[in-house]
Amino acid sequence: MLRLMLFRHAHASRPADVVDHERPLSDEGREQAGRMGGYIASSALLPDIVIVSTSRRTRETWGEAASAGGITVEKLDEPRVYESGAGDLLEVIRNQDAGRRSIMLVGHNPGMERLAAWLTGGGDPTALSRLQREFVVAGLAVIDFDVDDWSQLDVQSGRLERFETPDTA
Repeated sequence: MLRLMLFRHAHASRPADVVDHERPLSDEGREQAGRMGGYIASSALLPDIVIVSTSRRTRETWGEAASAGGITVEKLDEPRVYESGAGDLLEVIRNQDAGRRSIMLVGHNPGMERLAAWLTGGGDPTALSRLQREFVVAGLAVIDFDVDDWSQLDVQSGRLERFETPDTA
């Protein structure tokens, strides 16, 4: 079994003089990321690797989450995650080593939401309903796959194990 965790960046501010890639987290976003980091750690959702978009808000989201949860795992800053669609995100994941049984991707919408919808073929009904409404900022989708290699991920091949947000974590 493989596990993919899709973690959308927390709430970001929109300073007028800052380009999108360099937008920082807001105070609310730092709090959201910290809450989710505590949840990730207390729920033992520790990935073998965290793949993070190179945008400032995603790097700050993971930094706050890891700090709050006392999480130390391998991290890869991946430029292909920024402004990518579901297909591009899937290629990043499919190219990961099968020895990594659990991967967390920290990225952006709409790509994250579309990837979750594309990969999820079933799962917890409450989590599915919440995810279908909106993949909110700092949301975490945990999808399990009954395959042995990341290259085998396909349409609706995953089971949504849970979908947590800062309000439910």
